[in-house]
Amino acid sequence: MTHSPPPGRPQARIPGPQQPPPPYPRIRTGLWRRCLGGGLALWALTAVVTYATRNTAPLPTLILLGGFLVPVVFVLWAYERHGRDLGVSAVLGCFLAGGALGVLGASVTESGLVRPSWGMFASVGLIEEAAKLGALVFALRRLPGIRGMRAGLVLGAAVGFGFAALESSGYALTAAVSTQGVGLRALIETELLRGALAPFGHGLWTAIAGGVLLTFRRPNGRFRLTAPVVGTFLGASLLHALWDSTHGVAIWLVARLAGTGVGRELFAQGYIPHPTAAQEHLFALFSVGLLVLVALPGIAWVGSLARRYPSWRNTP
Repeated sequence: MTHSPPPGRPQARIPGPQQPPPPYPRIRTGLWRRCLGGGLALWALTAVVTYATRNTAPLPTLILLGGFLVPVVFVLWAYERHGRDLGVSAVLGCFLAGGALGVLGASVTESGLVRPSWGMFASVGLIEEAAKLGALVFALRRLPGIRGMRAGLVLGAAVGFGFAALESSGYALTAAVSTQGVGLRALIETELLRGALAPFGHGLWTAIAGGVLLTFRRPNGRFRLTAPVVGTFLGASLLHALWDSTHGVAIWLVARLAGTGVGRELFAQGYIPHPTAAQEHLFALFSVGLLVLVALPGIAWVGSLARRYPSWRNTP
């Protein structure tokens, strides 16, 4: 026989089963949008303050914000949408360590092998794509469980965007420093251009190559140089070489239309002696048009890889 407890008596609570914590941190949806908006506002404010005060102290902030903003935003988007289960350490390691190793490896190799010529664009494409893939392999060497197309697309893009962020910061610094002092206008123009082009360059090419590389990774973590991996690497390097060559091709087209000859040295070095206003406008038009033509096959390629593997759609 049971008795009901008298009214007002405290009753013991039996704790229910607790849900295990998720293996990845909870990041609110839309973080990449807030980072993009806040970063753009901060970059614009830094540019205005630097221009108004003529003070060089904010220059490092301006250079780093302009170089890292777009790559970081795209990595956040990829992590939020398709890479939560990969872990923050893997994504961050590929972005920072992978990007730094890729830039250092490419710089050391190119300084000894690349010379101004018609073939330098192909050489640069092969060297830099190999350096980035090497950085991806190094960053994942102790994470044998990470493999597959989705992981390769996300982490390959992280390495590529890390490379792009550091490279863009270097180009901005070079544009800012001149014999006449600090060229703030050249710095801002360089960062705006490279920021707009960042999603269609290094991140895209390394995502393609990394996706195929991790697709053929063995369950024990060993990487395999299969025919698809090598073919994809060569295709990504070709896109890279075509992208780099658009500047010289645009100069060649402008010179042909103007009826002036352009030697191999001018094509490789990328300039027109004493250009007219019409030639400058034509050069800008051809440069943008050629970059769009090179970007379209890369976008279609990564889209076909994502559609081919259902794991890209069934993400956490």
